[in-house]
Amino acid sequence: MHHTELLADLRQRGHRLTPQREMILNVICEGNGHLTADEIIARIRKQYPYINKSAVYRTLELLARLCLVNPTDFGDGKVTYEIHRHPHHHHLVCRQCRKMIEVDGAVFAPLEKLLRDEYAFAADLDHFAIFGLCRKCQPASSPAPTLRKRRA
Repeated sequence: MHHTELLADLRQRGHRLTPQREMILNVICEGNGHLTADEIIARIRKQYPYINKSAVYRTLELLARLCLVNPTDFGDGKVTYEIHRHPHHHHLVCRQCRKMIEVDGAVFAPLEKLLRDEYAFAADLDHFAIFGLCRKCQPASSPAPTLRKRRA
């Protein structure tokens, strides 16, 4: 998605289109992946050194609240931001080698349905990271993962 489409979406929702918001969206769109707020600020400051750090954080908060960007913590204590894409996706992150595997959001549709049906809970399963061990980092003696049947 191009940043001009996101700007139009912001305007349509009644938000002002400031130059800072446009720069932030442009950097995230061109980033092709997950960027921290500090990385976004550094990229903007190459062309506009006077960007206000708090304005960047406020804008990222707004964009996340409007579901235009996905904030994700990959376990290193830094929140990263990525443009919200359809269909949405999730990440499997290896605790040992830090390898990331993208997973289609449809994988979690049964869980979402289960939570809604059995617990009357509408889960936000738009974009998240699940931590574990990739195939390469799993101990050789570790049994293959199995699915447990639900008890009736």
